[in-house]
Amino acid sequence: MEGSLPCHLVSVLVLSVGMLMMGTWCQEEITAVYIVTLRQAPAAHYLSDELWTGRNVFHKRSSSGKLTIGHKPRNGLRSHGSSSSYIARIHDSLLRRTLGGEKYLKLYSYHYLINGFAVLVTPQQADKLSSRSEVANVVLDFSVRIATTHTPQFLGLPNGAWVKEGGYESAGEGVVIGFVDTGIDPTHPSFFDHISDHPYPVPAHFSGICEVTPDFPSGSCNRKLVGARHFAASAITRGIFNSSRDFASPFDGDGHGTHTASVAAGNHGVPVVVAGHHFGNASGMAPRAHIAVYKALYKSFGGFAADVAAIDQAAQDGVDIISLSITPNRRPPGIATFFNPIDMSLLTATKAGIFVVQAAGNTGPSPKSIASFSPWIFSVGAATHDRIYSNSITLGNNVTIPGVGLAPGTENDIMYPLISALDALNNETTITDDMYVGECQDSSSFTEELVRGNLLICSYSIRFILGLSTIKQALQTAKNLSAAGIVFYMDPFVIGFQLNPIPMRIPGIIIPSADDSKILLRYYNSSVERDGQTKSVVKFGATACILGGLKANYSMSAPKVMYYSARGPDPEDSILTDADILKPNVVAPGNSIWAAWSSGGTDSLEFLGENFAMMSGTSMAAPHIAGLAALIRQKFPSFSPAAIASALSTTASLFNRDGGPIMAQRAYTNPDVNQSPATPFDMGSGFVNATAALDPGLILDSSYDDYMSLLCGINGSSAVVLNYTGQSCFSYSNTTNGADLNLPSITISTLNLSRTIQRTVTNIAGDETYSVGWSSPYAVSMKVFPTRFVIPGRQKQVLTVYMNATLNNSVMSFGRIRLLGDQGHVVNIPVSVITKR
Repeated sequence: MEGSLPCHLVSVLVLSVGMLMMGTWCQEEITAVYIVTLRQAPAAHYLSDELWTGRNVFHKRSSSGKLTIGHKPRNGLRSHGSSSSYIARIHDSLLRRTLGGEKYLKLYSYHYLINGFAVLVTPQQADKLSSRSEVANVVLDFSVRIATTHTPQFLGLPNGAWVKEGGYESAGEGVVIGFVDTGIDPTHPSFFDHISDHPYPVPAHFSGICEVTPDFPSGSCNRKLVGARHFAASAITRGIFNSSRDFASPFDGDGHGTHTASVAAGNHGVPVVVAGHHFGNASGMAPRAHIAVYKALYKSFGGFAADVAAIDQAAQDGVDIISLSITPNRRPPGIATFFNPIDMSLLTATKAGIFVVQAAGNTGPSPKSIASFSPWIFSVGAATHDRIYSNSITLGNNVTIPGVGLAPGTENDIMYPLISALDALNNETTITDDMYVGECQDSSSFTEELVRGNLLICSYSIRFILGLSTIKQALQTAKNLSAAGIVFYMDPFVIGFQLNPIPMRIPGIIIPSADDSKILLRYYNSSVERDGQTKSVVKFGATACILGGLKANYSMSAPKVMYYSARGPDPEDSILTDADILKPNVVAPGNSIWAAWSSGGTDSLEFLGENFAMMSGTSMAAPHIAGLAALIRQKFPSFSPAAIASALSTTASLFNRDGGPIMAQRAYTNPDVNQSPATPFDMGSGFVNATAALDPGLILDSSYDDYMSLLCGINGSSAVVLNYTGQSCFSYSNTTNGADLNLPSITISTLNLSRTIQRTVTNIAGDETYSVGWSSPYAVSMKVFPTRFVIPGRQKQVLTVYMNATLNNSVMSFGRIRLLGDQGHVVNIPVSVITKR
């Protein structure tokens, strides 16, 4: 509730939030949450400047004289409690001096990644704060939203990346991944620290705490789950926090956070049993990595930018990686998408050496639908993996219809009679009384004698998506009526879409295609005999058998980019000007992902009460990358965030399992029919290659100063940059644009006649000779120099790319630069040109 707050509610807030408040409000006063940033730089800027030069991959010499890779020492940025309390007192003093005896409520003090606070005030009070010389920015709070048993095998971890790390028993050990999500269920075996003979160490560089509440009792954390906190002050002030559903604790009442944490770092070998069926054993990408949870998302309302305190706290606690399965609900206003509280906080996190992964968003397949904008954030799209659970039903006329459903088949291929729920109604029930009775939600509406031993046909409508009807309740109805199984057909008013397999304890199937559903219903109706006057069924003639969907099949066409995965080009501003930055960065497995589920998780009613769930989205893809990044950080502990990003990007695959191009689905309806080869704006650099990323050969690195030069190069940005970072653009006389950042990609929004681009690669392997090849974008003449070079280990090489527009053309076109080393390293750099003139 943004706006007025009753007086009695505010007194509750003081007890719940435990923050500074002065006076009381009455209901007629209009208030809102504002994020206020100060001109003085946050703590991380000072600490990083002292500890990290941040300019080069190799920046200092060890005692042995060898160059080391530039990434600030994690131990140097431990929690500074005295500093945080001092800055909080400064914030309190500013509020008192500005607002005097007026009423306000401070929710958070931010001091580590941004220097500022969140406060509940009136618009007039916000104006007063904005006029203060100490204040840089006052922004109205905005909302954010939520954007595996087999994927380790599909990514080649057991025989590849894990072997390089000493096996799954040490893969990711010592690395802390911070999850800003819906919390975690600490009772899940995926997060135990005692199921291995190899004890977990204590990560010395991490200083977080485990918040203790009635929902998250003492002992919930351990050496695996090393920290847990929750952040909800912004929602509480709005009066929308539902304590019975959302839990004022780190406990996960949704399921999403438990799922993502286990994808990245869940324990190895945890049995996946759902609806009484065993689907293998689960493992995270980095099964020995440590988990720290910062709950800032909730089932009832999502989340708010003011709770960026979660990100600030994660960085202060000393996490190595931040995994964000959240995106803003709207494109940030202003002169550039980069300038918003979350992205600017994450810029400082990058300066502190933290690798940040974010879901690209689930708003595809339209262009410019990407919801993760900034070059210092690693944005991940969603693709399929090769495991498919398919089901089918064979009708009495020998027609087989495909469907979904993690369900057993009918026994011994016996053909069972089919009966529509609408033909099994008892005398007390009519469609007039209940127009949704065909969804089989109430067994008392049907005649058991008609249904017993037969396959019950039920309708599946948008009400199932909205949670008004559930598969579980329909299954209970079928069980109560002693049905042999259940068949769902798609309501004709529902536009066709891809449906995740849903667990069923009895034989069953869902037919997600409206056209296939019509085939089923035509066969059924042609096989029954009805009374000419009453239209009631005299004889049921349709039969079928369900083959079952418990056994996995494997597709050679994987991976492919999912229709919902958000696409580039990256919008630079709210009016959709194109940015010279490639987004997404890569794609990773995100569709039909098995992972841990919270015992209190209600996000998917079909998995309510289960220990595991199958979910889809870029939210599932991002933690795959977070886990793989932990493996890279483990092997290369001094890698900068940009170096990790480069390793993941330049080694990504461009081909599916069959050797063909990766395809991208282009439509929500019939997505497998509407598909074509993926472009860099669909898949970034390609599909992540976990093993190759641990041995990339060459690295393209960028620093905090490079990103600042980019921001300072945006017209009219000086004041905004100063507001967010406390640093003046006068310090960055040589500004740059996105195309000239040393990224592992080249994107040019407008190629005016000709352009020269440079990229600097650094060899992190042994001496090697590279041959350089390239393919030019359409209507572009491109050359790369040198075409061949020898690069010793720990040395750099500059590549110069010359591009000329040969035609005026507004069609996006794509090329690629390929560096082939004689020791087996392959480095790919995608090239994208949007407009030529």
